[in-house]
Amino acid sequence: MASMVSQLTQLIPQQQVLLDEPMGLHTTFAIGGPADVLVLPHTVKEMSQTIRLARQLELPVTVIGGGSNVLVLDGGIRGVVIQLNEMNKYLSCHDTKILASSGFMLKDVCQFAQQNSLTGMEFACGIPGTLGGAVFMNAGAYGGEMSHIVSRVRTVNRNGSVHTYKTADFEFGYRKSIFQRLQEFVVEVELQLSRGDQTKIQEQMDDLMERRRSKQPLEMHSAGSTFKRPPGYYAGTLIDQTGLKGLSCGDAQVSTKHAGFVVNTGHATARDVLAVIHEVQKRVEAAHGVHLEPEVRILGEEQN
Repeated sequence: MASMVSQLTQLIPQQQVLLDEPMGLHTTFAIGGPADVLVLPHTVKEMSQTIRLARQLELPVTVIGGGSNVLVLDGGIRGVVIQLNEMNKYLSCHDTKILASSGFMLKDVCQFAQQNSLTGMEFACGIPGTLGGAVFMNAGAYGGEMSHIVSRVRTVNRNGSVHTYKTADFEFGYRKSIFQRLQEFVVEVELQLSRGDQTKIQEQMDDLMERRRSKQPLEMHSAGSTFKRPPGYYAGTLIDQTGLKGLSCGDAQVSTKHAGFVVNTGHATARDVLAVIHEVQKRVEAAHGVHLEPEVRILGEEQN
């Protein structure tokens, strides 16, 4: 690892390379053990160089965006973690298309679309996390999802090479994309939207945000929705019907506001969160015969 750091800081400013960095400082759950090395690249070139160097040294690489849909285990992450939310940002509008770097928060891209009288991504205004992460997971809400509006994606692969994908390539499914399957990392996104009325777009975004604020525990640390929606059901409804609101282990708790969220009420560990997730899965399956699959990405290793 010392060799990695020594070589890396010849390519990237030293302040962008953090050793034994607690991942709880870099995730919305505020949970997670240390990354051996956390790299905060500002350019695609820096990202590619980091990946190539790690590959040469046979070190594992983990890439995250804003840290909003991940649970990092208490033992932390071995090898190199690359977080993309400090990448240089650019955002432009060309007719009905938006071109953006992946590190923008979704809400900011939604607001930019509204300012340019473009409709089609209002559904995303309250989804936490970055544009790149939303494409990687095919994030969605209120009947919309990223697959409806993404027209082109640029990625960096596990060899550090840059690739461009178009609509026919994406393999979008429910919370799935080709980028997950190939483990490629989104660095730029083109969105195809439609002309709309600024006032009506803003009204719809305001309405969706108010619905979120009233129903979801946005004021608490979480990773967003904890479970995927099982076919024919809603995870939160099943959990609520099973009487599990408030179920807790340590400081991890099924939200009393929305049962689809596991929240960190103070100083929860990843072990606490997993205990709650497993108990919810067990009880919901016993009561309803439905297996709930986590939506949150679980990264790293358990603490010894």
